[in-house]
Amino acid sequence: MLRKKGKLPGKTIKHEYSLEYGTDTIEIQEDAVQPGQRVVVIDDLLATGGTMTAGVDLLRKVGANVVGAAAIIELTFLPGRKRLAEMDVPFTALVSYDD
Repeated sequence: MLRKKGKLPGKTIKHEYSLEYGTDTIEIQEDAVQPGQRVVVIDDLLATGGTMTAGVDLLRKVGANVVGAAAIIELTFLPGRKRLAEMDVPFTALVSYDD
């Protein structure tokens, strides 16, 4: 499980990333993923892709093989899907909003 800074118990590995309005930090527990493990990133919303791409970066940093990503809602007028495609991460959403 990936969470914002300070939300997970135990030792964590951190990844700082840029947002439109500053920076944030995402974390994973040290023993949550084994090198080579196949994972899918799932979130409630994909907009600009900042949080989801940071999650992919962190998972790859700890050795995971990110095989895909999904969200309940995608805002298609924002660049989230494009950013994931640039990282070679297939993406799907249950609901898409065009505007």
